[in-house]
Amino acid sequence: MILYLHGFRSSPSSFKARLLAQHFAAIGRADEFICPQLPASPAEAIALAQQLIDQYRGNNLVLIGSSLGGYYATYLAEQNQCRAVLVNPAVKPPRDLEKYVGVSTAFHSDAPFEFKHEYIAELKRFAIDKITQPERYFLIAATGDEVLDWREMVAHYPAAKQLVIQGSDHGLSEFAEYIELVMAFCEAGM
Repeated sequence: MILYLHGFRSSPSSFKARLLAQHFAAIGRADEFICPQLPASPAEAIALAQQLIDQYRGNNLVLIGSSLGGYYATYLAEQNQCRAVLVNPAVKPPRDLEKYVGVSTAFHSDAPFEFKHEYIAELKRFAIDKITQPERYFLIAATGDEVLDWREMVAHYPAAKQLVIQGSDHGLSEFAEYIELVMAFCEAGM
């Protein structure tokens, strides 16, 4: 079972989420992929993800988190002792998202997206300063990420399996090339 956690202002309609959903459908395992719409509130997003983890706990659950979803996946993997694939994960979102406090729109719709100042404090509650079992993590970081610093990602996940991609972008537009590597890591823990 895969629980995919999308990034900030993103959705289950994101490129990587859709690609993974299509991959699971193509191999006849569509029911093993879950990607919920995460609320703007980090506390509510974590609560929703934890509820899904509890619901599917006996199904060898693996988390995949992209950007802010990677930050959430790290916290949840530590709390639940499960494996996680992190794709250009946010490492310091309380610092990085401060400038986004206010109302904007979601990336995949015109729906309003409000990121409240109190969400910064919520984010701080979920910080993991040091991962405890690096073998549970697979980091995919792009040096061309225009939003987050890949060096911070690499430093935050020492001794974890790491794939540093030269170039690319924050969305990892060639993610399809890495699905088999992601699946191999996920299935090793299933």
